[in-house]
Amino acid sequence: MKTNIYCMNSLLRFFRIVVILLCFGFCRSDKTQNATTQFKVIAFYTAKKDLAHISFVHEANRWFSKIANQNNFTYDSTNDWSNLTSDFLSRHQVVIFLDTRPELPEQREVFKKYMETGGAWIGFHFAGFALTPSVYPQNWDWYHNQFIGAGQYKGNTWKPTSAILRVEDSVHPITKQLPKTFKSSPNEWYSWEKDLRKNPDIKILLSIDSSSFPLGTGPKPHEIWHSGFYPVVWTNKNYKMVYINMGHNDIDYEHKTNKELSFQFANETQNQLILNALLWLGRKTESK
Repeated sequence: MKTNIYCMNSLLRFFRIVVILLCFGFCRSDKTQNATTQFKVIAFYTAKKDLAHISFVHEANRWFSKIANQNNFTYDSTNDWSNLTSDFLSRHQVVIFLDTRPELPEQREVFKKYMETGGAWIGFHFAGFALTPSVYPQNWDWYHNQFIGAGQYKGNTWKPTSAILRVEDSVHPITKQLPKTFKSSPNEWYSWEKDLRKNPDIKILLSIDSSSFPLGTGPKPHEIWHSGFYPVVWTNKNYKMVYINMGHNDIDYEHKTNKELSFQFANETQNQLILNALLWLGRKTESK
C-alpha cells in the first residue's frame, strides 16, 4: 500500500514538473514572439516659427512615447533631418513627419526609395503643405502630386475649430472601429489643389461631414467654409502611408498670451484613429 502511495506521489510530482516546464516554455515562446513582432517608429520634426505646430509636435511626442510600450512598438523622434539616411531609416519600420518635410535633394531621394521598397509613413497636417511662392514651395512633384496626391495647399479654415468627421470606408483597418461620425479636436483644416476623389490610387478614409458647416470663424470670409467636400485622412494604395490633416492646436494669438487653448490628443476617438493607423502600418512592415 505504501508503495502505491509513493508511486502516486511520484507521478503527481512528475506531472507538476511537466506542467511547470510547459508553462515556462509557453511564456518564453510568447515573449520571443512579442520581441520579434515589435516595430520601431521614428518621427521627424522641425518645430520652429508656428507656435500651434510646435505645440502639436511636443504633444505628439509625449503621446506616442506614452502609448509605445502599451502597444508593442518603440518610439523616438528627432529634429535633425540629416538623420534621414538609408542606414538610419532601415532600422525603423514606420517614419512620421510631424510638421514639415525634408528639403535637401539627397534626403528626399532617400525617403522616396524607403517608401518604394516597403517602408511606412504617417504625415500630419503641415507635412502635406506646399505653396508656391512660400517658404515651402511645391518643388517636390513625387511627394505632393504622386505620393500624397493632393498637390498644393489651396486654403484653410480659421480659427481652429472642431469638425464632425465622417468615415468614408468603414471596413478599412484604420476606421472599422470608429463611429460613422465623430467630433474632432479643434484644428485648422486644409483644402487642396487636386480632387482626391478623381485619383484611383487614393483611398479616402475620412472627410468633413456637411453637418460641420459653417466651419471656421474668420474673421476673413474665405476662412469660413459653407459647403464642399474636404478629405482629411487618406492612404495611397501604392504605398504603406497615411496622411492625417489634424495637427494644429489652437493658440491664443488674438489676446497675445500665446496660451495653448486646445490639444489634438485630448480626443479618445481621434486617438484611436491615429493608433489604428500606426498599428496597421507597423504590422504591415513587421518582416521588413
